[in-house]
Amino acid sequence: MTAIGLERALEITRTGDIWVFRGRSPADRAIQTLTNSPVNHVGMALVIDDLPPLMWHAELGRSLPDLWSGTRHRGVQLHDMHDAVCQWAARYGQRAWLRQLDRPVTREMEDAALRMIARLDGTPFPSTARLATRWFKGRIPLLKEQRALESAYCAEVVALTYGAMGLLPRQRRPNWYDPGRFWSGDSLDLADGYALGDEILVDVPLAPRPAPPPARGRLAALVDAAKRRRAR
Repeated sequence: MTAIGLERALEITRTGDIWVFRGRSPADRAIQTLTNSPVNHVGMALVIDDLPPLMWHAELGRSLPDLWSGTRHRGVQLHDMHDAVCQWAARYGQRAWLRQLDRPVTREMEDAALRMIARLDGTPFPSTARLATRWFKGRIPLLKEQRALESAYCAEVVALTYGAMGLLPRQRRPNWYDPGRFWSGDSLDLADGYALGDEILVDVPLAPRPAPPPARGRLAALVDAAKRRRAR
């Protein structure tokens, strides 16, 4: 399996690329066992205009600032990708892989992703019991949930965003997906002729050099510009 350093991975990642993670904690193993998957977490890259690479995902922690809301909270969040990957490697003990789309997405697809971020950001992460219930319901055709989304787990967030971008066919509900669906061992058929490449192992140093972030005011201005884009 190909391996590259984190800095190189950040250079080549593009909007819509998938990042998957595998850990060894009891909680990680439980997710892997429940979903029969080699991985337990998935996020999507967002790389727009002058923004640094960002990670769009859902997690229990709130130690990193959510760049969309400007606050720290659990659940669905938009993080600086460098900080997010380093945290999942060093703090959570996870290995990281990158899967790239075979061609860039369009500006319209990026705008659709931004609208989904505006809709989902801050949605709580479900409890373990509710996570399992939602995942099982996604596999029972007769159970269709019509109410507004009250919580969301990582694969569901990626599936909803991929669906809004036109990358996933419509016959599956978002809660049908689990992290393993985004691993190459599963057959994930994308729409419009897109395809994900094989996993690229990302070598993340356990004591990484901090990435120099843009000035807080400039970063806020860039995110505000992205928000204005999604409103058009």
